Amino acid sequence: MTIRETQRHLRERYATQPASFAIQLRVRGGSGDLSDPLHAEVEPASVPGTKWKSGAHPAVGGEGDAPCSADLLLGALAACQEITLRMVAANMGIELEELQIDVEGDWDPRGTLAMGREFPVGLTGIRCRTRVVVHEDEPSDRGDRLLRSAERYCVVLNTLRQGLPVETTFELKAAD
Repeated sequence: MTIRETQRHLRERYATQPASFAIQLRVRGGSGDLSDPLHAEVEPASVPGTKWKSGAHPAVGGEGDAPCSADLLLGALAACQEITLRMVAANMGIELEELQIDVEGDWDPRGTLAMGREFPVGLTGIRCRTRVVVHEDEPSDRGDRLLRSAERYCVVLNTLRQGLPVETTFELKAAD
């Protein structure tokens, strides 16, 4: 079965049942060892039992034994770009020979360490470099369309580029 065939019934359902497309993704954290201030675990609701481990970056006192949360963010971009490229190539019937995605983020840890308001908290720039080698007999216009489509349909890339409102609530309770 091809990707196109797999997606055909989804497209039909979304067209005939518009309410069926609404998906809310969830990830839950806080299940790790609360006595360890340098590590965390999160679990996606879509894949119960799978846990992503994260740790504080060494630049802010972490041990460097687990990816930091910014690594996970950059990894999400690389993973999304790769999956999108693979799916678009499969839909177009383009054979991939090689694929390399390098994502870099700029970060000043002084903001995280509260060393002054002049230092930003968070990443200040991201660069994503994607290198694709297709089977030698692929025409270049199809290859160009592959790259344009992969850029257009990458969910994480477009979320980062467009930004979105993020609502947060913090609640404090005393133990029973």
